[in-house]
Amino acid sequence: MPRSSRQKEKLLYLQKILLEKTDENHPLTINEIKDLLAGCGIQTERKALYNDLEVLESFGLDICRTRTSTVGYFVGNRDFEVAELKLLVDAIQSSKFITHSKSLKLIKKLEGLVSENDGRQLQREVVVTNRVKTPNEQIYYNVDEIHNAISENRQISFRYMRWEVDFSGREKIIKTARRGGALYIVSPWALCWDDENYYLVAFDTKENKIKHFRVDKMENIRIMKKERDGADIFEKFNLAHYAKSVFSMFGGEECEVKLSVDNDLVGVIVDRFGSDIYIIKETDSTFIVHVSVVLSPQFYAWVFGLGLKVRILSPKRAVDEYKNKILEISEQYNS
Repeated sequence: MPRSSRQKEKLLYLQKILLEKTDENHPLTINEIKDLLAGCGIQTERKALYNDLEVLESFGLDICRTRTSTVGYFVGNRDFEVAELKLLVDAIQSSKFITHSKSLKLIKKLEGLVSENDGRQLQREVVVTNRVKTPNEQIYYNVDEIHNAISENRQISFRYMRWEVDFSGREKIIKTARRGGALYIVSPWALCWDDENYYLVAFDTKENKIKHFRVDKMENIRIMKKERDGADIFEKFNLAHYAKSVFSMFGGEECEVKLSVDNDLVGVIVDRFGSDIYIIKETDSTFIVHVSVVLSPQFYAWVFGLGLKVRILSPKRAVDEYKNKILEISEQYNS
């Protein structure tokens, strides 16, 4: 390649070297930068290199200088700090809906946002073992397609899958389509993340109600020409309230329940329902709180898991259902 052509690329290679090779603890001298450029097939003089560094600085690259026995150059401020990227790495690793292979690919891309030396700190953070990860790589394309449908104000169609046990021959777990493979057609309005899973919150025109679907169980998503329904409902819809009231995204009838709670579980209540709830003193050791929940087996399981420290006081229907659940479970162990 002609010398002039390589010189035109010099600023690009210089920026690449500074971004990849330098940080506060690993500056490069002018001679070291010259050698690295030479390794890329680009020859330059010291004076020209000083001018190039000034050009990159004026362009916005934060080039810092060390003042020791020799002057060293490194990139200071970047779009992300290493501590911020470590948080993102932890989020990726702990996300059940991100597959193992995609987790590693995403973390590798995050490494490219810092120097090679700082990137190794992120590599040491990569411990993706014994975590339950979805096997469905399609989820990334599903999320993208759903966002496109929302931005285009269109309905979507898809097949909704479930896991079943197959006893025909060798026993195994298989994935089958609900409704015999018939298409679901809904108006997508929001995506939320609950209990380590991604969910689509949508309006079902046929049943005239809000529904939610696990995104990793949706297949063959297609954007339709018909515009979305349910705009009047979603104008008043509170997604945060919905996520708090629906336990593990299991459906049921929403109602207000009155709970008696031991004082030492106030943190548990805040974690579940937020800190903007109204409480009143019941005794010196308990308080009463009114919260809106969807009555489902998951809600009763949550109460059961807190033992004698939480008691359902009303409505009577919820109290009776909880008692019956306990009796049903107890009878299973009486045989």
